[in-house]
Amino acid sequence: MTLIATISLFIGTRAAWTSAMLSAPPVAAVISVCYAGIFVAGVCTLAVRSRRALARVDVGVLVLAVTLALCGYWLYHAGNDEGALTAQAASEILHGHPIYGQPWPWLFGTPRVGITKTMSGGADYTYGYPPLTALLAAPVHAVLHSTAAATLVTTGALLTGTVVLWLLLPAPWRSAATAVCLGFGFLPTYAHAGYPAITALALLVPAVVRWHGTGAGGRLGRHGALRAVCLGLACAAQQLAWFLAPFLLVGIYAVRRGELGHRQALATTARYTGGAFLAWLLTNAYFIAQAPGAWLSGSLLPLTQKAILHGQGVTGISYYFTDGSSRLDYYSYASILLLLGLLAGTVLFVRRLGPALTVLPWCAFYFATRSQDGYFLMMTPLWLAAAATVPSSALATAWQPRLPRVSGRRAKAALACGLLAPAFLCTGVAAASPPPLRLTIDRTAIADRSPHRPGITSLVVQATNTTGTAIAPHFATRTGQGASGWWSVGSGPAVLRPHARARYVLRAPGGFHALPGGTHPRISLIAVSGTPMTITTTPIPLPVPGGSA
Repeated sequence: MTLIATISLFIGTRAAWTSAMLSAPPVAAVISVCYAGIFVAGVCTLAVRSRRALARVDVGVLVLAVTLALCGYWLYHAGNDEGALTAQAASEILHGHPIYGQPWPWLFGTPRVGITKTMSGGADYTYGYPPLTALLAAPVHAVLHSTAAATLVTTGALLTGTVVLWLLLPAPWRSAATAVCLGFGFLPTYAHAGYPAITALALLVPAVVRWHGTGAGGRLGRHGALRAVCLGLACAAQQLAWFLAPFLLVGIYAVRRGELGHRQALATTARYTGGAFLAWLLTNAYFIAQAPGAWLSGSLLPLTQKAILHGQGVTGISYYFTDGSSRLDYYSYASILLLLGLLAGTVLFVRRLGPALTVLPWCAFYFATRSQDGYFLMMTPLWLAAAATVPSSALATAWQPRLPRVSGRRAKAALACGLLAPAFLCTGVAAASPPPLRLTIDRTAIADRSPHRPGITSLVVQATNTTGTAIAPHFATRTGQGASGWWSVGSGPAVLRPHARARYVLRAPGGFHALPGGTHPRISLIAVSGTPMTITTTPIPLPVPGGSA
């Protein structure tokens, strides 16, 4: 573990050193010293002969990782859209202004701060996260007056969470915490960008480590109460914590019921839940009192905004590999059903699934319309926390419901498949559904605004609604995994009636959309709608070299 953690420190270090040599040579000098430290740690890892000496090497590797993370923050602390929104929310808190339901369009539009487009043809310019990270960033923003206030809080949260996890893990596992949290590079990237989920991760670490011991003997005690508070604060930091909470409560109840019986287990779990809820409520109380409706809609925004498709999950079938789907909502249904199915499976088979309790909640995002890998990997340190501190033997006496007719392996496997079948069925419906529109591009207007990069200025499109539902199409182009800005409609109906046909004249955002490079560029037109949630994709014909549009 120590050697793997040492090697993992190389990842991303060269890029940081190269950037530092351009903008901050003293930081580059520190990184160069860290290179030497990595070599020394590698030699010591293989040369020392006692556990105590190896433990000291573990400390050294952790110090190197923290130093490199701080260097990374110094070089990249401007943040992205989540960091910019959090910093703006912190500023509004300082001035006593509401933070929910307030659009801040001036924060967006640069390559660093992207816009989350919605399937209804708009974009989201509001703060859509629980308030804890913004509250923590507010006093920092009073000094820094920039997005760096938010990214400093999330970077500090990651470093704190890493140290706490390192201390709580058994000694042989500690360097694994260094590698997973800091060494592989992806979590520091999210921290430097200002993601509130990093704050939630740091708070979930104490709640997850040895979670099976929570409420042992029927008493929460000081440690159990602290775990409850951490869970509540994590839920007040970012919505991802909401998905882990029910799994954690189910696991705690099952273990305590196996030890104490139903009544005491229920009482212990209720006290734990009450402590978490109180911590969450106190964090949100000011904002609830300030504007309850705006607070509720803002807190639920990531779940209700219908953001444009994105990610590496099954939704890519309809976005990247087919012509679209008229039933994209079924991906959302599949995600919800999978989450419920996995939760039910945890209740029924907690002795088998309990050790994987920190992995199961994120499986549901693979089926969602917004399934980017950040939802999968930002909570991976919790996988390690459970693997190192919650052995399967600790769950051997956990309570499971009796299933008289489900005793053999085949019967249990059939039951498990039955729990997951609705999610897969909904996914099949979404993936197999044809696109709602039939698009034919009649004319593509090409212009040369630079000697080597022509682009499209307008499109003339014939659209036919093949469904029995009215569709309000919004148009964009796609050359890879992302979509362009919305194309304006010069002429054509805003709503296409069932089985109707219409001619649309579309103009590129900004009047010009550059074509992708390469010998044979490929670009597609997409038409999306929010209610119902649909997408239609068609390739845009481009002139061959030497030809005309």
